[in-house]
Amino acid sequence: MSENTTVERTARESALLESVPNQLFIAGKWVDSTSGRAIHVQDPATGAVIKTIADAAVEDGAAALDAAVAAQDSWAATAPRVRGEILRRAFDLLQERKNDFALLMTLEMGKPLAEALGEVAYGGEFLRWFSEEAVRISGRYGSNPEGTGTMVVTQRPVGPCFLITPWNFPLAMATRKIAPALAAGCTVVVKPAALTPLTTLFFVRLLEDAGLPAGVVNVITTSTSGAVSDPIIADPRLRKLSFTGSTPVGQALIRQSAEGVLRTSMELGGNAPFVVFEDADLDKAVDGAIIAKFRNIGQACTAANRFIVHESIAEEFARRVTERVNVFPIGRGTEDGVVIGPLINDKAVAKADELVQDALGRGATLLTGGNAIAGEGSFYQPTVISGVRPGSDILREEIFGPVLAITPFTDEDDAVRIANDTEYGLVSYVFTQDLARGHRMIDRLQTGMMGLNVGVVSNAAAPFGGVKQSGLGREGGLEGIQEYLSTKYTLIPNS
Repeated sequence: MSENTTVERTARESALLESVPNQLFIAGKWVDSTSGRAIHVQDPATGAVIKTIADAAVEDGAAALDAAVAAQDSWAATAPRVRGEILRRAFDLLQERKNDFALLMTLEMGKPLAEALGEVAYGGEFLRWFSEEAVRISGRYGSNPEGTGTMVVTQRPVGPCFLITPWNFPLAMATRKIAPALAAGCTVVVKPAALTPLTTLFFVRLLEDAGLPAGVVNVITTSTSGAVSDPIIADPRLRKLSFTGSTPVGQALIRQSAEGVLRTSMELGGNAPFVVFEDADLDKAVDGAIIAKFRNIGQACTAANRFIVHESIAEEFARRVTERVNVFPIGRGTEDGVVIGPLINDKAVAKADELVQDALGRGATLLTGGNAIAGEGSFYQPTVISGVRPGSDILREEIFGPVLAITPFTDEDDAVRIANDTEYGLVSYVFTQDLARGHRMIDRLQTGMMGLNVGVVSNAAAPFGGVKQSGLGREGGLEGIQEYLSTKYTLIPNS
């Protein structure tokens, strides 16, 4: 990169960050926090503070919910076509501003710019998909079995929603929740992660430009999540909670939601098995492994966590993936060609290293990587380890880092046993050329989603979600809007 390019890019970054709001968005207005505190957002590639924004207090959360409640009736009464057209305008504006959104995500989260552009495309699809679903909310009409009356079944918006989004996909996790809520006629309060709040603030400005009425979407950024969220969840006017994050936090939120019998959607932790059978197309399996593991620097709930490879090909599979990993460019996500950017913070680096060292201490073999990278930023070497032994922490805990851990299996039953030996059940990946075996694995693996001979499954038109401790409900697809609708039955007598 030339010196002039570096200066130009730095100037662009500064201008973009300056254009991002630093206040809360409540009732259609940008307002200061009542706390007097601030959140300092850092670039994980350098550790430098890139922007200082408002840090909401309890009173700000209450004001945001007040605004959502006040706007609920009018938004629910807004014609579905109008709601859909606002979402469609938001989609169009996002395409126009895709480069700005991608750069902003790279700055605050660290992912390579090419991946950030991919997230803009993916996140935008939720706006487009649910703009179309807004006009397809349906019901039923017909005689009751006794012939004494007419049954009318309709679907209504559940009401004000509280949406809590994670740091790893700052745009897509926001659009995946906001779009179906708005399409269904619900107003929302959004609380983005304190580590990556800028993308959500930038996105709500886009929603303003798309013509969204005041109070329909409200955004509060806070470093005291529990203190601000608890009163919102306890408020009887709130009717829905959607959360993406860790299973322990999700469990706590479910317990809190029980008091008000809230509708909940929980997209929680994962421990995805990636099963490679002896008959797999190894080239495709390696390609799938690279994207399933190293997409978003491994910081995805859908990232393959346990590579379960038939013993007859485990050594060759390990050799091929190691060959690929050894040439990954590492650096700041804004640099051309970078594949591995920083992890979100030093804590994430320490966790990845702890899991690797535990596995090595139990007898696994290090093939490449295995260390934090010294210097500024929170970088960890892309790592491959093989021969991971039963009992290793890396087989039980979500890695959330660029570490590919291989364990061998003997036969199909052994593979299924290893794959299902977890409290999680979000997604699985299977590579085999035996169609009958593939169908058996669909039935036998205890996950809410599965990729058969493919390393990425996410799609706005498909239902995203898991079983067991990976969560409740689905996001995306035909099922996604149902999470924000309640069913009402009316009987009309014939006379």
